[in-house]
Amino acid sequence: MSMVLFASVVRVGDGLPLSASTDYEQDKELQETKRHLKGLSKKLSQFPDRCTLKSGPYNVNFTSSLGVGYLMVCTENYPNVLAFCFLDELQKEFIVTYDTKRISSAIRPYSFIEFDTFIQKAKQRYNTPRSLSTKINLADMQTEIKLRPPYQLSPEDLQAINGFSVHTTSRYKDIVFCHISAGSTSAPMQMLEPVTLPGIVSCVLSILCGGLNLLRGVHAIESILQNDDEDFNYVIAFFLGTAACLYQCYLFSYFSVWRNSKSFLAFALICLSNMYLYELRNMWQILFHVAVGAFMTLQIRLRQPLGKAPDYNV
Repeated sequence: MSMVLFASVVRVGDGLPLSASTDYEQDKELQETKRHLKGLSKKLSQFPDRCTLKSGPYNVNFTSSLGVGYLMVCTENYPNVLAFCFLDELQKEFIVTYDTKRISSAIRPYSFIEFDTFIQKAKQRYNTPRSLSTKINLADMQTEIKLRPPYQLSPEDLQAINGFSVHTTSRYKDIVFCHISAGSTSAPMQMLEPVTLPGIVSCVLSILCGGLNLLRGVHAIESILQNDDEDFNYVIAFFLGTAACLYQCYLFSYFSVWRNSKSFLAFALICLSNMYLYELRNMWQILFHVAVGAFMTLQIRLRQPLGKAPDYNV
């Protein structure tokens, strides 16, 4: 018999369980599957916002949005569309019932255990699918799953979560997952928003500034070779300016952890190198390099990673 067996709500950031359905199922395979679910709940931020894991005769399905994850265990023959409709309904009710501030400030596990009342009612309805035909729009969810199918977690993914060293790279839509050695944390490599015209202009100007710094640095080396009294620190300043400009272009093009902070540090390096080179550059040249660095920093901040699609709009 196909049915929903268990469901829980967790906070994505740290895996803190917020609520769960109460059950007294003693089946060993189900208990093992729930242990897998508990492990997954602590690593939701490393996976796409819609996933499925096959665990013996059961499936674990989960979605996440707005910092909250919704997980459920069902029999392997339970329809996928109903499983994600069930999670979507939990999500809609939870975000309406509890505000974000209260969720983020929760400290104790199962702070919202009263939500189990709604979970149990939803389980009862979704375990009798005939009564759902007039209450949910299965066609919309079917289309959504067809266009954006859930990512199928592999045994390697599960081993990485359970503490084994696994080296694999898998792509799901716009997200790349890098599972490395046990105990390490790796953020999902996400695609960034589409490039805008100001972003292209800032990149071209930044490359131009990097090229100018590189050219002046090479000339400074030639000058040192000809005159022993030249200051080698000028060469370092020019090359650091080149590196900072090119690194900003990299940050603009690719996702990186602490991306905004890194761009500010690169901008600070551009400012410091130009301050040191004030004897070799006039004020307008210094202002140009600093302005381009500031413009590039702004574009990096404006070009954010593509966010997770909020399933409650389905």
